[in-house]
Amino acid sequence: MLIAILVSIIIRVVGISIFPKTTLSFFNLISEFDFTEVLMGAMLNFLLFAGAMHVNFADLKHYRKAIITSATVGVVISTFVVGGVLYYIAPLLTIELPFIYCLLFGALISPTDPIAVLGILRQAKVPKSLEIKIGGESLFNDGVAVVLFAVILQLAETEGLKITFSSISWLLLKEAGGGLLLGALLGVSASRALRKIDDYIVSVLITLSVVMGGYLVAASLHLSSPLTMVAAGLFIGNLGRKATTSTITRDYITKFWELIDEILNAILFLFIGFELLLIPDLLEHWALGVVAIIIVLLARFISIWLPAFILPFMDAFNKGTIRMLVWGGLRGGVSIALVLSMANGEYKNILLEITYFVVVFSIVIQGLTVGRVARKSLGGEK
Repeated sequence: MLIAILVSIIIRVVGISIFPKTTLSFFNLISEFDFTEVLMGAMLNFLLFAGAMHVNFADLKHYRKAIITSATVGVVISTFVVGGVLYYIAPLLTIELPFIYCLLFGALISPTDPIAVLGILRQAKVPKSLEIKIGGESLFNDGVAVVLFAVILQLAETEGLKITFSSISWLLLKEAGGGLLLGALLGVSASRALRKIDDYIVSVLITLSVVMGGYLVAASLHLSSPLTMVAAGLFIGNLGRKATTSTITRDYITKFWELIDEILNAILFLFIGFELLLIPDLLEHWALGVVAIIIVLLARFISIWLPAFILPFMDAFNKGTIRMLVWGGLRGGVSIALVLSMANGEYKNILLEITYFVVVFSIVIQGLTVGRVARKSLGGEK
């Protein structure tokens, strides 16, 4: 990602004067590239499935209350904290942002990105319990955030639209609950097939069909495809691979999805770096971008601390754990994809710029120091 950002800066600064034809061609290529469709409609499904396959059911069940609370209540709290604070701070920097667009930014920036989180936690050597909490939350909070973002976006772009609490609740239940149910059905069906077939090529193709076919079914039924992939990956990872009698088949399935995960992660972070070329003027709202980083970290802290303070089953979240959960909640491609899905306009450019500031800070600064923070915050916790 850093290499792609550096190349993007060079192209923007000296590209037109040194190699104008190549620069224009590259600009056109990036601008025509539908990052939202490629990430949300393709890459995210493969990456979530691959990530969920490595999560143990027993570990997830042990921390289920904390994970579900963080992925639902935590996202809602963070959305309103970010939106409220940004609404009052932006005018101080001579930037007028309607409250609905501040809330929109809160919704798209609140979910921790499972791709960035799982990829970096694997290398950071954080305690197992914390890895499960952060990784589990990041896998499940996309469904809530995407529904919340879609509802707020409709309010922002449709005049006179009335959305009630019951309609939002039904939409959330349908998309999130339906997605989880569909994923569970796909996962159980595929696991039974894997149990009966002792052929590593066919077994790998079955897992591929779950991801590709499952996305099409989820999209046609208007269900959450990210949650469908998470549920399917959990069932196949915990039931399907263990059910196969052949060690060779299990090994091939594991290595195939590990390779897919590595390749798509590399491509994704490369794309994030090149998305810099889509921002009209990176320095126009740099002050708001820096302030947005602080606001997002503050909102992340409140969304973890408040439930931990109120709910009895969150009492295991001591100061060190909360500090680590705040710093380890990375933002990534999902936030950029959501802001790019907005209709073109003045507010989209502002939100895109400050989103990019938050994402780059999150991946580069938080991502590269998360291991060090974990060691200082948690000491000998396992």
